[in-house]
Amino acid sequence: MAGLFEGLTRIHVRAVTLGERLELKQLDAGPKLGLAPLVVAEPSGGCVVLFRYGVAVLFQVPDEQAALARLRPVVVEPYPEKDHEDEDVALDPDGAERVEDGVVWLRDFSIERLQLVASVLARSIVLAHYEARIAHEFDRIEPLARDLVRAGTAGWRARALVSHIGGALLIQHRMVGRAQVGEKPDLLWEHPELERVYLRLADEYEIDEREQGLERQLELISRTATTLLELLQSRRALRVEWYIVGLILFEIALTLYDMFLR
Repeated sequence: MAGLFEGLTRIHVRAVTLGERLELKQLDAGPKLGLAPLVVAEPSGGCVVLFRYGVAVLFQVPDEQAALARLRPVVVEPYPEKDHEDEDVALDPDGAERVEDGVVWLRDFSIERLQLVASVLARSIVLAHYEARIAHEFDRIEPLARDLVRAGTAGWRARALVSHIGGALLIQHRMVGRAQVGEKPDLLWEHPELERVYLRLADEYEIDEREQGLERQLELISRTATTLLELLQSRRALRVEWYIVGLILFEIALTLYDMFLR
């Protein structure tokens, strides 16, 4: 790794969301510089750190478009628009490793430290992606709740409400199960000396706070949609009961009419 950035004291980093996930086993890329997360060298220079939950982090890559084009065959359900987050990483061999004025300061550009930076940036951008999706879910479900408050009823459809619940559960599954946002990187098991660096980076990007905020929002969306669905089902059940009562009264009326004619 030192050879890649030899003579440099500052490198540019860009995290990009590519799709729902990456099939890394099918990747036919350059030399692998590290695993968990996977790091591959770029022919034009620099390197790319890849995450199976659909994020690539590029370190000082001159031709970013060509690098992303090579990843296209392994992207599953690619996003029509790719979000990105940029950062600079600089050397400070004798200082504390920190984030200051938008720059990540490290003692060296070792593979492990860059993997750690990539892990935090990847989690940050995937959180931003889900924050935008959850905001969209709120925009869709808010009119239903507002109609309930204003008129005591709404033009709900069970399919739409189930879709809201399913969407919230899917985001939660991808965020917790696939991205494992709330878990520490596996890298720290082999390099516990980097845990302090990770905690500083995670605190700077508010990873834990944002993850907890998303969990609360997902719970609110799911609870709201579930409540509306239960009200809809109760209303339908009540309507069926009235139909049954109407049929019974109609049957009684027919019986009385028949008795009267006799």
